[in-house]
Amino acid sequence: MKTWFALIVAPGLALASQSIMYALVTPSCSLQTRVLVHVVGAGALIAAAVLALLARGDWVHYGARVAGGPDTDSAEPANARRFLAAVATAVAALSALVILMMWFAAWVLSPCWQ
Repeated sequence: MKTWFALIVAPGLALASQSIMYALVTPSCSLQTRVLVHVVGAGALIAAAVLALLARGDWVHYGARVAGGPDTDSAEPANARRFLAAVATAVAALSALVILMMWFAAWVLSPCWQ
């Protein structure tokens, strides 16, 4: 179940944080503070990183359960789950990287810049 959260929720977090951070630009400019933008960026980054770590835990767990070792290519369910957990780890890590880059732009650029 943790694998599916990392595979589906982490990219959704990246999209949602982009939308919310963009929506907070006008209030941030009028209040002359970027705190809300940074709170959204930090929260989304932490959530995506936790999802990546949970998926990595499943990847390691299913890698240990494969009968012929982690490098076998068989049609066992544990092998398919290990592959899915590896993909979920990569997707969640990439989503965390995207969120970090968007948050970096919020650090560098002023919300009042036109």
